[in-house]
Amino acid sequence: MKTIGVRELEEHISEILHQVQETGEIVDVTNDGEIIAHLVPVSTAQLPAEVLGGAVWTDLDRLRAEIAAHWKGSTNAVDALRDVRREL
Repeated sequence: MKTIGVRELEEHISEILHQVQETGEIVDVTNDGEIIAHLVPVSTAQLPAEVLGGAVWTDLDRLRAEIAAHWKGSTNAVDALRDVRREL
């Protein structure tokens, strides 16, 4: 998986998109060192599942950490969902 900055993407957009299309490579786009986007080819059938899965697990881990940072109290997720469902 390749990583490029926003400026490089702006300067070489045509070449990078052609590379994604031709090779099927996923390209991570960063801004100030933080991944802000994934360029993924439309036809991902030729990509190994672990390549796609790795990006998904990374995003889920980031989301888990963000939720945990804002989680209040000793209530677990199951009980929190049950409470919300009772209110609806």
